[in-house]
Amino acid sequence: MGQALINADMLSWARKRAGLSVSVLAEKLQQPEEKVAAWEAGETRPTFRQAQQFAQQVHAPFGYLFLRQPPEDDLPIPDLRTVGDHAPRGISVDLKDVLRDVLRRQIWFRDYQIAMDESAVAVVGRAKGALTAAEIVTDMRKWLEVPPHPERGNWDAYFRDLVQRIERLGILVMRSGIVGNNTRRVLSVEEFRGFAIADPVAPVIFINAADVPEARLFTLVHELAHIWLGESGISDGDPANRRRTEKLCNAIAAEFLVPEEEFLPLWQEAEDWKANLAPLAAHFHVSQWVIARRAQELRLIAEQDYRRYVVNRLEAHRNREKRGGASFDRVVPGRVSKRLAQAVASEALSGRLLLRDAYQLIGVRPHRLKTFARKELGL
Repeated sequence: MGQALINADMLSWARKRAGLSVSVLAEKLQQPEEKVAAWEAGETRPTFRQAQQFAQQVHAPFGYLFLRQPPEDDLPIPDLRTVGDHAPRGISVDLKDVLRDVLRRQIWFRDYQIAMDESAVAVVGRAKGALTAAEIVTDMRKWLEVPPHPERGNWDAYFRDLVQRIERLGILVMRSGIVGNNTRRVLSVEEFRGFAIADPVAPVIFINAADVPEARLFTLVHELAHIWLGESGISDGDPANRRRTEKLCNAIAAEFLVPEEEFLPLWQEAEDWKANLAPLAAHFHVSQWVIARRAQELRLIAEQDYRRYVVNRLEAHRNREKRGGASFDRVVPGRVSKRLAQAVASEALSGRLLLRDAYQLIGVRPHRLKTFARKELGL
């Protein structure tokens, strides 16, 4: 097989973009490290097949390797994460690819909304100005038509109910723990917990579903706060984040889920602070993770104790994930937003959207679309 006439500089760029060293990539390609280094140096060229494998391992389109210079690879929304007082060192190719996938769906839905002559989503940017976290929470509860906390049910039911209410406002809620359908490309919780696109016509909330399930409720409200503020951004959900927007969104989520005025009298000083978690979680109908988060924000527990608790919960979750999950069809509406899935399926079944394009948008194969629309979407 002949050599691929690729640009050696693009090999090096693609590898570094994927965050891989020469030695790690060589191991993935099952090639000697010296050979991969020689490809990047332009001393030799890989075969066409080897170049395809190279592109696959670095998660780059094969055509990129033939470009004269790297394409624009900037983030489409602000990066609001921090590590201590500093911005993180880089963005993984996994996060970039997820952002592009979500934006592709968001752009389609935006065009669909405009074609349907739908008006802008009223809550996007409602909190611009000098409003306090408490004032914003009051406004959010009014629009969502929810009390300070549910009277029954657990945190999971609360989460599902809020997702439905948020989508009724016109906001798409997507969640996934992998890139596309590739189960080998698991998203990093340490890198980000969610992001928000505060578009006035097609706003989007994305939640990293690789995170502890109990933590996603806080992320959901945090990203909803971004929509209310009209400020897009990628979030790490770290209580120590000192960026103005992130501090405010954290405060809004905490007050929305666990009102301070009601919480403080219920917190009991105990030898083991975790004794408070179960009874308070039951009272507010949130997860124990949210209670721990609120306690840390109010300085009732030390930050190191909270972080240790989160690490333990995340490890336990990852161990459970190894034992399997839900069927694909039942996961799709949550992954791509039920509101989006309904719009795509409706357009495809009416003949206004090609079935292959519908598959690219919501991941349901053409021969299964009709059954999926009836059973999962109620169409």
